[in-house]
Amino acid sequence: MNPSTVEAHVRTFFDEFIEAFRSFDGKVIAQRYLSPYLAFHTAASVQVFTSADDTASYFQKIVDGYHAKGCRSCRHKDMSVTPLGDACAIGTVTWELLAEDQSVVSAWRESYNLCFVEGRFMVFASTDHAG
Repeated sequence: MNPSTVEAHVRTFFDEFIEAFRSFDGKVIAQRYLSPYLAFHTAASVQVFTSADDTASYFQKIVDGYHAKGCRSCRHKDMSVTPLGDACAIGTVTWELLAEDQSVVSAWRESYNLCFVEGRFMVFASTDHAG
């Protein structure tokens, strides 16, 4: 893939992630992740999810917490893409969780290691940016 094609596919990944997030359904969100999936958190902790069900349970807890804090949707901004060979890339975005009135409930920056599988990018690792 050429760099502009990679960037277009990564943008599609993030745009589709927003749609999946709107469902507040961990199973729907987890469909964008490979197994195993490795998550590095800002608190210097690491989690490995070895199955789609584990990943779905993790995301269900996350979105339930977001919803309880008033989040109703999300958006991304400041996307950067680094192609890694023919089938992988690192996609980085700033996420903003939004209340019903579109005010920002929370924001953070996160990078995703992506692999092109079956015609789309999927996550195999993600890293929350500290501070």
